[in-house]
Amino acid sequence: MKNDSLKGQYRINEQIRAKEVRIVGDEIESKVYTIAQALRLAEEHEADLVEISPNAQPPVCRIIDYSKFLYQLKKRQKEQKAKQVKVNVKEIRFGPQTDDHDYNFKLKHAIGFLEDGDKVKAYVFFKGRSILFKEQGEVLLLRFANDLEDYAKVDQMPILEGKRMTIQLSPKKKEIHKKIVVQKPDEKVSSLLDKKEEE
Repeated sequence: MKNDSLKGQYRINEQIRAKEVRIVGDEIESKVYTIAQALRLAEEHEADLVEISPNAQPPVCRIIDYSKFLYQLKKRQKEQKAKQVKVNVKEIRFGPQTDDHDYNFKLKHAIGFLEDGDKVKAYVFFKGRSILFKEQGEVLLLRFANDLEDYAKVDQMPILEGKRMTIQLSPKKKEIHKKIVVQKPDEKVSSLLDKKEEE
C-alpha cells in the first residue's frame, strides 16, 4: 500500500500534461523539449519520462526506469526513518515498601529497557497515609538510580508530584570496548629472557 501512495505522487509518460518539459539526467542533455520529443527520447532509452518537479516552469522531468525510481525513493525514505531516533519512555512503578524480590525483578526489567535504548521513568506511588513514607520512597528511587549507573544517567532527580515521586533515567551511550590482549607478566618476562638467551 505504501508503494501505491508513492506511485500516485508522480506523473509519468502520457500522464504529463505540460506542452514542454525540462529534462535533467546523467546521459541526456539538460534542456527544454516538447512533450512529444521528451516521450520519444524516453522510448529510445527504453525508460519512462517521470515528472519530478511539476511546479517548475517548465516542469522538470527525468528519463529513468519508473520502478527503479520508486525503489530509490523508498530506500531514501527508509534511511531517513532510520536516522530518526524514536525514544520510548517505559514506566516502572514501586510501592513505598517494595520488597527486595520485587525490586530486583523491576531492576532487571529496567536494565532491559535501557539496553533497548528506551528511557525509564520510575515512580513510587503513595496510597492514602503511605505519603508518610515519602523519605523511604526517595531512598528507594535513589538506590534504583545508583544500581543502574552502569546503564543509565539521571535526567531528573526524585520529585514529588501529587501522590507520585518520580525519577527519570535515560540510557548511557554505548561505548565501543577495544579488546586488549593482556599477557601474563611472567609469560612476558620469560619470553624476553628466552630471546636474550638465544642472542
